[in-house]
Amino acid sequence: MNAKFLFAATTLAALASAFSSIARADDAPLSSQFAIQAAGSRTRAEVMAEAATVPTTRSQEPNGSRVIAAPKSSVTVQAVRAEAVQALRLGKIPSGEMSF
Repeated sequence: MNAKFLFAATTLAALASAFSSIARADDAPLSSQFAIQAAGSRTRAEVMAEAATVPTTRSQEPNGSRVIAAPKSSVTVQAVRAEAVQALRLGKIPSGEMSF
């Protein structure tokens, strides 16, 4: 009985708060932001001409999408691999369970 009563009471309270907070169309003040009229001095043709130039003045590439060019090096791939093998043999590069 108590659980049913508690559920019914909370449901009624939720419904009452929902219906009391519903905004009505006639409640808006006359100085609402939606009632403000904007008067422009430009013609429709001027605005359309400006809008047509936007794609040509803006980049179509998203910011940060450029990749840095690979740096030029005089070292060959074989030399780098030989150095890595030598460092591994000398224990300068941890491997297996000794790695970090």
